[in-house]
Amino acid sequence: MSKLVIVGTCAFDAIETPFGKTDKILGGAATYIGLSAAQFKNVDPAIVSIVGEDFPEAYIDLLTQRNINVEGLEIVKGGKTFFWSGKYHNDMNTRDTLATELNTLEHFAPKVPEDYRDAAIVMLGNLQPSVQLSVIQQMTEKPKLVILDTMNFWMDIALDELKQTLKHIDVITINDEEARQLSGEYSLVTAARKIHEMGPAYVVIKKGEHGALIFHDDQIFFAPALPLEEVFDPTGAGDTFAGGFAGFLAQSGDISFENMKKALIYGSCLASFAVEKFGTERLESLTTSEIKERLKQFQQLTQFEIELS
Repeated sequence: MSKLVIVGTCAFDAIETPFGKTDKILGGAATYIGLSAAQFKNVDPAIVSIVGEDFPEAYIDLLTQRNINVEGLEIVKGGKTFFWSGKYHNDMNTRDTLATELNTLEHFAPKVPEDYRDAAIVMLGNLQPSVQLSVIQQMTEKPKLVILDTMNFWMDIALDELKQTLKHIDVITINDEEARQLSGEYSLVTAARKIHEMGPAYVVIKKGEHGALIFHDDQIFFAPALPLEEVFDPTGAGDTFAGGFAGFLAQSGDISFENMKKALIYGSCLASFAVEKFGTERLESLTTSEIKERLKQFQQLTQFEIELS
């Protein structure tokens, strides 16, 4: 079994989209990443996160039933779990944040379980860069691959901290807007090159409904997003993508650029399921046969033959 450490939030979300709205439901980067990575055989994922006493036992059971280790999930007695609420516009690409309550997350100091400090792959969900770095420093063996997700918020308030952390990672996953902000370049090719110079050997740029790109030296690969008739909730799509990407690499043990191309497709495939229902609901019911069938759709979407004279 290949160990995969996942660091991020386990949270409550309240979401409103043109298709409806929810009360507090299960959310958080670590949750989506974990449920996505757990779809792969021979992967031993462990979540490192923090929640309050209000976090239902049923949610923890949901994770453990999918063989996700929760030793690193700290439960603060009397504390409240991180909460985020948002409303999506009609285009489903833009949203307004209605509420953010850090609660227990404000004092989160991740503790990687002893048995996972030699994990082959570390997936750092979107958190304060110094917190992400503290996880890398806890590893007793250098991981084969450290993947980091971040966002424009940290570029605004902790850019130097973020740049210091980037020196210690192998793969960064960010969206196109964030790539432009971090690099100061509009062209994504130039932006990726500048970010590569900051430390990451591989730069993954997510473009939402338009797919994702991965850059390594002078190599570029594009994975499309599957065109869907309806998108109910895009909240966890990026984290589900990251979980699929990390999970596939952990399962295969191959971190070559050629294999990362496949990982990108798997990430896009799993993300296409996540948006079909609110929260984690679709990931909870997902089957291996459904994943295989959708991968065929991705293959049909991208495969073609052409004669070059």
